[in-house]
Amino acid sequence: MRYEFTAEEEQFRAELVEWIDELDDDYKGLSEAGSDDDWAKSLEVRRMLADKGWLTLHWPVEYGGQGASMMKQVIFTEEMVYHSIPGRDGFGTRMLAPTLMVHGTEEQRKEYLPPIARGDVQWCQGYSEPDSGSDLASLQMRAVDDGDHYVVTGSKIWTSQAHRADHIFFLVRTDPDAPKHRGISFLLSETNVPGIRIEPIINMAGHHQFNQVFFDEVRVPKANLVGEENRGWYVAATLLDFERSGIDYPAQAQRALDELIAYAKGMKGVTGLPLSEDPDTRRRLVDLQIQVDSTRGVAYEVADMQGRGEIPNKEASMAKTLGTRLVQDVHRFGVDLLGMYGQLRPGSYLSQLDGRMLDAQLGTVAYTIFAGTTEIQKNIIATRGLGLPRG
Repeated sequence: MRYEFTAEEEQFRAELVEWIDELDDDYKGLSEAGSDDDWAKSLEVRRMLADKGWLTLHWPVEYGGQGASMMKQVIFTEEMVYHSIPGRDGFGTRMLAPTLMVHGTEEQRKEYLPPIARGDVQWCQGYSEPDSGSDLASLQMRAVDDGDHYVVTGSKIWTSQAHRADHIFFLVRTDPDAPKHRGISFLLSETNVPGIRIEPIINMAGHHQFNQVFFDEVRVPKANLVGEENRGWYVAATLLDFERSGIDYPAQAQRALDELIAYAKGMKGVTGLPLSEDPDTRRRLVDLQIQVDSTRGVAYEVADMQGRGEIPNKEASMAKTLGTRLVQDVHRFGVDLLGMYGQLRPGSYLSQLDGRMLDAQLGTVAYTIFAGTTEIQKNIIATRGLGLPRG
């Protein structure tokens, strides 16, 4: 399916790109896994976006949004990712907020949505545990009923941005005797409360984004239960559909591919001709561009469904499967194209493209694992999309 944006949406894209071009260079190219100074600048950009109403474009007006079309939200995300501008707040605006709009109480919406809309708060996601990753429903972190509170004990792992988060949304087991999908609840908590301890996990690219979060008899008010007790799996699944459905992957891949095309045109190979004149290089570049375009089309389809009030399921898994593989393919090719220079990390005076290809290749290894492995996504597509029986 081909998507054509309206004149209003194209006008918004032009306005957004102009704003990005005029943004100070100190705010561009920052990583969420970067230094504390980078993080502070990212928060500054987030508040700029909030002031313009762009942080929550598609939210309903009553919750601090603009009531804009989902495709306008897609344009915003696509351009921000392509131009490497931080501050979008994926955990709050993209994942938790729309989930609260579906499953939360009105009191929870009034309490938690406005700070997200203002860019004042950072959330993180507590799903995986040391022994519960792809089989998420096997999680064991316990929440024991204690009157007006739950007492939570256990740990979460691979928790992105936990060391910078003010709040965490997470899954717990509230009925250990129920079938594993039916004894889970979805809770909210501040991170700066007694009993929570956060330990860093450094990834293979040398960046600190992941953490392990330990809960030692943490008291969580029952008012922080989202949805029904023991039916948190359905809340969690809704959030995962929002998490997996983004345009982020093809936008990131397009930016890297454009850099590689420019590099290939300017760098000569062993024949003395630009690398872009090599038939195999040209073929691989074209193949990757086709892959980007097709993946972008699937992401647009998911956004179109969300704009119609539908919650994509198999479609979100398709977008996630295609997108994560695409980003890995582009950066793997980038390291190959740079030859021996492709082994150099950022900071080396001999590195090409500032070492971004190797850094990204190392960082994107996890893409086909986090937010549900590719194997899990394929199972969803097979059972819910194609109607195939479970093995």
